[in-house]
Amino acid sequence: MSLKKSILIIILVLLIDQISKIYIKTHFSLHDEVPVFGWFRIIFVENKGMAWGFELPGNYGKLILTLFRLIAITGIGYWLYDSVRKNSAAILTFCIALIFAGAFGNIIDSLLYGILFSASTVTQIAEFLPEGGGYETIFYGKVVDMIQFTFYDDILPEWIPFWGGKHFSFFDPVFNIADSAISIGVFLLLVFNKKAFPKNK
Repeated sequence: MSLKKSILIIILVLLIDQISKIYIKTHFSLHDEVPVFGWFRIIFVENKGMAWGFELPGNYGKLILTLFRLIAITGIGYWLYDSVRKNSAAILTFCIALIFAGAFGNIIDSLLYGILFSASTVTQIAEFLPEGGGYETIFYGKVVDMIQFTFYDDILPEWIPFWGGKHFSFFDPVFNIADSAISIGVFLLLVFNKKAFPKNK
């Protein structure tokens, strides 16, 4: 896959990711939700940390994570460039482009959202470029998440050993388009490992 096509994929993912985040940030109060299907809902949450809502504790944890992301995306960017230069398998270049776009999408939140938006609360919708300044300094923005697929949220049947009769929910994390791009890229690399990394004959 050419560098031009890779850049187009990155731009497309970033546009979808950022448009969806900015829309949610400027139209939803924190924890507002819209049911779509029984197992799928749009819910606005923010996190200070990694994909799928994980985070490192404290302000230093957030700073370390943001700096790590910047270093990691530099490495991913070089990996993408090197793969294109070596004319690697298209599936490899495609997956790296997805991972790069996803990582970059969340970096934008961490770097800039704190200075671009006012705080989101359960009673207040954020403003873009507020007069009094943003809710945080550069490097300390929160990542916007909004997608949740809860495939099961009910009481388990009594006949199931140990857990029968207890409440159980499967797949509670709230995520975003950037997280999805990273996950899809990694998943495809695992599935098409032999095509992505062919052994020399």
